[in-house]
Amino acid sequence: MEFIYSLINMLAEMAPYLLLGFLIAGVLYAFVPGNFYRKHLSRPGAWAVIKAALIGVPLPLCSCGVLPTAVSLRRNGASRGASTSFLIATPQTGIDSIAATYSLLGPAFAIIRPVAALVTAFIGGMAVNREDKTSGTSCDIDVDTIDAPASASFGRRIIDALRYGFVEMIQNIGKWLIIGLVIAAAITVFIPDGFFTFFAEYPLLSMIAVVIVAVPMYVCSTGSIPIALSLMLKGLSPGAAFVLLMAGPAANFASIIIVSKSLGKKAAAIYLGTIIIGAIAIGLCIDYFMPRDWFTMPMVAGHANCHLNVGLFSGICSLVLIALLINALILKYKSNKSEKMDNEQTIIVKGMTCGHCKAMVEKNIAKLPGVEAVTVDLASGETHIQGKPEMSAVKEVIEDLGFSLK
Repeated sequence: MEFIYSLINMLAEMAPYLLLGFLIAGVLYAFVPGNFYRKHLSRPGAWAVIKAALIGVPLPLCSCGVLPTAVSLRRNGASRGASTSFLIATPQTGIDSIAATYSLLGPAFAIIRPVAALVTAFIGGMAVNREDKTSGTSCDIDVDTIDAPASASFGRRIIDALRYGFVEMIQNIGKWLIIGLVIAAAITVFIPDGFFTFFAEYPLLSMIAVVIVAVPMYVCSTGSIPIALSLMLKGLSPGAAFVLLMAGPAANFASIIIVSKSLGKKAAAIYLGTIIIGAIAIGLCIDYFMPRDWFTMPMVAGHANCHLNVGLFSGICSLVLIALLINALILKYKSNKSEKMDNEQTIIVKGMTCGHCKAMVEKNIAKLPGVEAVTVDLASGETHIQGKPEMSAVKEVIEDLGFSLK
């Protein structure tokens, strides 16, 4: 039963903050138009890099969802440096993960995460700008935001915000949140206390080991939080846990390949190097220069796994979150196949992993001449296009977004 108790306790701690984060994420999505990003990131220089990082930190995009968005920004004229800055900052954190970090890991981690994202994004973006001798490019690709007309009512935008925050956003991270909680509960219950104390005398070695594990795999910024907490309970240092929080969400094999293809091999090397070196450097600062008591309170609270420790409010929030998770995951994996129309073409798009990817493909293919409607089935990658567009143009749009045709 300890496993179940641990799982429920961690979910209850996170649920109120996650719901708040999802709500704020929906408001950002519905009320910030797509041209806002293009307007502020299209100019070269340090200011665009800074703005890209500032815009990216609160956005609730995971490392898969941020890729097509960053590619689109680049295609709309954003500099390579600004695009790289956006790529580094955005997946590390977000409104939802900042709130969840505060709930499980305390205020120190909740402050350090966005600050680290800003610093590393600026360094990486400026390094890419220094190497970049080309000017911005331009093409007609939309980022994944609501381009509502000026006449759209406030009520309509609120509905859009709620739909995005509590349906699409949960579709994007729900699976990884569940996986993260399960792994964290398993670590908490089945790994002996003090298991990682061997690494206490070798913090740099522990951080390198975490990087080796974290970079290849995919874990979202929110799903990494309970895993980091559980590892700290077993003796891993706060600095090494931070390396997981930063390097895990910010990079994986898929993102490295797409960055290399879209921004160039040098930019991809700088992108990956900035994340790894930045994570280790900040982790060492945490272990050597910051008071340990900043990071002890969440660990003490996390040991209450032999019994349930759920209050009324957190319990209600947990039930609401569970219901939203079930609804979102059912909708995500429910096939939306329909009877094929006479003027419909079906293609398979590879590389889509979340609702952001789906929305980007639907929105941008729909803009092509001859397209009447577009429907994407995320689970299978099947993309149903009604109309008679030029398939070469469809392929170009898909590749511009960082995806490919099967």
